[in-house]
Amino acid sequence: MLDWKNRTTGTAHADDGASTGSRRRLGGGLGRVIASLLGIYLLVALVVGWYWSQEPDLFPVQQRVQAAADSANRQVVTGYTSVETLKQVAETLLDKPGGYLANDLAPPGLWLDNMPSWEYGVVVQVRDFSRALRKDFARSQSQSTEDGDLARAEPNFNFDNRSWALPSTESKYREGIDSLDRYLARLSEPGQSGARFYTRADNLNNWFGDVATRLGSLSQRLSASVGQVRLNSDVNENTELAQGQVPEVTERTYETPWLQIDNVFYEARGQAWALSHLLRAIEIDFADVLAKKNATVSVRQIIRELEAAQATLWSPMVLNGSGYGILANHSLVMANYISRANAAVIDLRQLLSQG
Repeated sequence: MLDWKNRTTGTAHADDGASTGSRRRLGGGLGRVIASLLGIYLLVALVVGWYWSQEPDLFPVQQRVQAAADSANRQVVTGYTSVETLKQVAETLLDKPGGYLANDLAPPGLWLDNMPSWEYGVVVQVRDFSRALRKDFARSQSQSTEDGDLARAEPNFNFDNRSWALPSTESKYREGIDSLDRYLARLSEPGQSGARFYTRADNLNNWFGDVATRLGSLSQRLSASVGQVRLNSDVNENTELAQGQVPEVTERTYETPWLQIDNVFYEARGQAWALSHLLRAIEIDFADVLAKKNATVSVRQIIRELEAAQATLWSPMVLNGSGYGILANHSLVMANYISRANAAVIDLRQLLSQG
């Protein structure tokens, strides 16, 4: 009887050991499965993130506008090319691979920063041009009534560019695009239903003033990648100076933080991308004005500089070498194109202001 009990107890201990070993093997197998799935997810997210980070190509403005007008059975009239191009640029933000990424809360969009910076650069130009449409291009004079659809489009494009929900950035931008489309529908009608687009030199010059401000700021921010020493031009008027005494001028060093260098670079590429399309549209709608002012060549020069700034970046990261160092400095190369485009804009504004 005692032997039977011992055998029974031994069998129970053996069964417990086997169960414990099975649980351990099961737990270890489950951990390996989870680790494998996590590794596959991270690999897929890496590949998808790389694909989503590819910048959209430049598109042929005139052909794209004509195709859009034909599909909507509309006539391309003066101003149609500019507004349709603005609409196409805004739609690219939402319809490119990955969609709009700046407000993503989950990987891989959450991990990306270059494409959201590019998107912000495009948004800046969309906002500026939509304001110019409402304020200048669609009004005959300062006392005239603004267009209702354009008045609704501008605040929609100026909505928070990182809002995830209630409402989302995408929904507000879609509303802005819809408002532009309604304006285009009225503009292309034979009677035009109150929609107008005025191609005057002063209207165009006002918008180019905003363009010059944006490009000048970008040039300074890009150049600050290696640090800039600037003179403080503020002089205290209450300071009494002796005869022949020169006021003291202080210096200050401005330098873009290392983690922000690639963000500024891609924001500049986004602005250059959007602006090059808008300028090609302006060249069509304002052809007579530019020809009379001998300014057509200046516009094409600006376009050439901005499109040159879209060259493929072969380096896996934005390099920030010193001005004459061993490594390249991509920000300074971009600043060169932006500065030359800005100089051409300043010359163009002088031509437009001449009688």
